[in-house]
Amino acid sequence: MEKRQASSFYQHFDESERPTVDYFVGLFNQFLFKNEPILTDFLNPREQYIFREIVGGYAQLYSFGGFSNAEKKRMLLCDWSEGYKPDEFNISLLEIAYPQKWSELTHSQILGVLTHLGIELDTFGDIINDENGNWQFFIKAELKDYFLEEIDRIGRTKVKLSELPLSKVLVQEDDSEEMTSVAISLRLDAVISAITNLSRSQVKKIIEAGEVKLNWHLVTQSNIIISVQDMLSIRHYGRYEIINLATTKKGKKRLEIKVWQAKKR
Repeated sequence: MEKRQASSFYQHFDESERPTVDYFVGLFNQFLFKNEPILTDFLNPREQYIFREIVGGYAQLYSFGGFSNAEKKRMLLCDWSEGYKPDEFNISLLEIAYPQKWSELTHSQILGVLTHLGIELDTFGDIINDENGNWQFFIKAELKDYFLEEIDRIGRTKVKLSELPLSKVLVQEDDSEEMTSVAISLRLDAVISAITNLSRSQVKKIIEAGEVKLNWHLVTQSNIIISVQDMLSIRHYGRYEIINLATTKKGKKRLEIKVWQAKKR
């Protein structure tokens, strides 16, 4: 296998993703040089896609996020002759105990506490809950003790964390739906306008207000072109994954979209 050149992949991704491409090309070249498996931090689906494109069919790339439907996953790069076991991903499951009779936790509260520990987002994986108010999240096992020691309060609620085996993960149901929408073009603002029924001027305002993310990155420009596998996150509306694109007879763009509606509007 030959050493990768990051510049050869730039044309396939947005300019803002070049640092991500550089990083994964570096990991792949490190794998070639040392001939040893490499375990990544938690990656979002877009990062997983980029890494897979860079590795191609030249090595084996496994992924695991703690449970079957995980969004954020650690990835294991290794030789084709090697298999893997879930415990090789070094993922710990932590559950949050709190007085549910008197308090209520939200995803944003838990995320806020985790990010304010002074650690990077790729240190932890999905934050999940069930319909009974129970919350769990996944972390890099090597930092388990740090999380257990540092987190004793979320918002105004006193909490206690405990580690559970991965077999005790909360049951998660896929609450996504599929929809079809027609946009006048594949520009970001046109697509958002089509799927939210907002006017272009309203879309411009929410983009400028920092309420839109594309592939987990905050966007500030309306003229970005949307493509298949892109993930849009729109505050107060939900998340939208573009799963297929087609052109109508009148030249408009028909989008097939997987939608996770925001639970609170």
